[in-house]
Amino acid sequence: MEKHIIDLAINSVKQSKNAFCKFISANDAGETGAHQAGFYMPKDTVPLMFETLGVKGENKDRFIKIKWQDDFETESRFIYYGKGSRNEYRLTRFGKGFPFLREQNVGDLLILAHIEDDQYEGFVLSHDIDIEAFFTEFNLTSDLTNRLISKDNSVNIQDRMAQEFMRFINLCQTDFPTSAEMSDTARAVYNQLNRLDPAKILKSTDQVLLEWIDTEYSLFKTFENIRYQYKLSAPFPNVEELIMFANSVLNRRKSRAGKALENHLTEMFRYAQLKFETQGRTELNKRPDFLFPGSTEYQNIMFDKNKLICLGAKTTCKDRWRQILTEAEKIEVKHLFTLQQGISKNQLKEMEDSRVQLVVPESYIGSFDKSFQPKIMSLKTFIEYVQEVQR
Repeated sequence: MEKHIIDLAINSVKQSKNAFCKFISANDAGETGAHQAGFYMPKDTVPLMFETLGVKGENKDRFIKIKWQDDFETESRFIYYGKGSRNEYRLTRFGKGFPFLREQNVGDLLILAHIEDDQYEGFVLSHDIDIEAFFTEFNLTSDLTNRLISKDNSVNIQDRMAQEFMRFINLCQTDFPTSAEMSDTARAVYNQLNRLDPAKILKSTDQVLLEWIDTEYSLFKTFENIRYQYKLSAPFPNVEELIMFANSVLNRRKSRAGKALENHLTEMFRYAQLKFETQGRTELNKRPDFLFPGSTEYQNIMFDKNKLICLGAKTTCKDRWRQILTEAEKIEVKHLFTLQQGISKNQLKEMEDSRVQLVVPESYIGSFDKSFQPKIMSLKTFIEYVQEVQR
């Protein structure tokens, strides 16, 4: 059934006039104490809802039909709240028993596609593998949600960045560069154009990390479009070659995001002068993504285990966070960095009970349940914590 839903969601977006996706937040589910109704819609998605922007001082709405999961329909409403101090858009009215605005849906991916007139299709993806498959199909990343989905492959980046990208692509001697080469180039281009030195990078750790990831995404798209242009300019001789080519592209997209995240975290830790090892060995040849200060200290029975820290890095973690629990048995509290925006309160409690400390970009903390927000670390806070332990 889940495979059926992901296929339907992808096809719906492809056939839509325009479409949108976002991670369901605690605010959407009413878990922040804000007592708002329905899904918050960012202003960037106005073309999906109305023909014109809302006017401050006035409310306006529009009634639509949404078919959810190719299963049931709701008579819903887009509404702009402009009166008083409010200035926001929401999607409301789902009827009694609507299954996707519950606390356990926090962190799920909401997809909304405009099919025609007042007809829409909605999908909610709950599992990491489905979310990543959707991202792969449209070349998205977690931080590129909460906006309209671009269905074309055009690259919309600043001219100077485009020039730097083309210089790199023209000098590349291989069919496709390694993940490390792609990440290094993206960081170098971003840092150069924004005149960032190590001090400035460490001052805005969380935001710079997201910008590095965005820049690499743009570079990857540019490289992909140019490298595959010759393949797409002529028909494939048979279906088998078409399938092989498509699978190769999708597999590369699928593996890119996770490797990119690890690459950029590695560089950030180097800027912060932390002692660490990537894929360091622990018990039974387990390899956590990051081990502080390293496997030599971990396996030294005389080394103070309170000075050992492990960090897992996962772009999404609704299902996979449990994988880190057995990666370093000597370390009681496991740290997990993720780009996931929002996780259900039940899962957050389960993580807490399992001694998992969540680390997310600072700007993402507000997407989690209000009662858990003080317990979540930003990347900058995590780095400061490691620095203190390693003094």
